[in-house]
Amino acid sequence: MSVRSKKKSRYQRGSRTCGWGRTGQHRRSGSRGGRGRVGYHKHKWTWVVKYAPDWFGKHGFTRHPSLVPRVNSINVGEICERLNEWLKAGIAEETKDGKIFIDVTKLGYNKVLGEGEVNKAIIVKAVYFTKKAVEKIRNSGGDIAPVKEV
Repeated sequence: MSVRSKKKSRYQRGSRTCGWGRTGQHRRSGSRGGRGRVGYHKHKWTWVVKYAPDWFGKHGFTRHPSLVPRVNSINVGEICERLNEWLKAGIAEETKDGKIFIDVTKLGYNKVLGEGEVNKAIIVKAVYFTKKAVEKIRNSGGDIAPVKEV
């Protein structure tokens, strides 16, 4: 058997269809089995099996929204800014030793973050605290009161 020395496309130049029959054949998406991802569950299934075996089906699971804990956070800087407002409203209260006690869980927050400055001695009650928040609260002479979440 002899090896072809010239490509088929070279000696087909000058013809109208280059060996693809009637004009228009091999022109549109029918020659490749459809446009885009058409046929991955039908005639292109072998391609899926070889190159994209994880393409179809469900992977993993999603927890029900009622089971996913929702984190509402507040920064220590915002707590300090709004202390006077909360003292007037009765949400925060001053202790005997001059510190201000604030329960952020009553305000709908469950995590205290460490952004901002703490310039007053405060005692903060929350479920979660970041290390930075704890450090800033304690450096200002205050303390934290962690709550066990049920």
